[in-house]
Amino acid sequence: MPKLKPNTIIPTDVEEALIQTGIDSDPDAYSLTDAEWAAVQPFVKMGRPKAEITKERITIRLSRDVLASFRATGQGWQTRVDGALRQYILEHPFSDV
Repeated sequence: MPKLKPNTIIPTDVEEALIQTGIDSDPDAYSLTDAEWAAVQPFVKMGRPKAEITKERITIRLSRDVLASFRATGQGWQTRVDGALRQYILEHPFSDV
């Protein structure tokens, strides 16, 4: 059980029974049985799905002015750096070494 915050009020058994009676009398409310709770699977979807083709994380040293120019374009600047390098490679093919 997680650590509770200070001043947390935990209902007594009598209060809990009254709460449960109210839940049971509400036609729109539904209480899960212990077996149903045991079968519950957490649904956690964190972040966006993984891309089929992923990029590689590297460290690269760039001139301050070049980096400042790309960063000034806002969010997605790293993708634009990737695009600029890709365009350069297409326009300036490297000869086989």
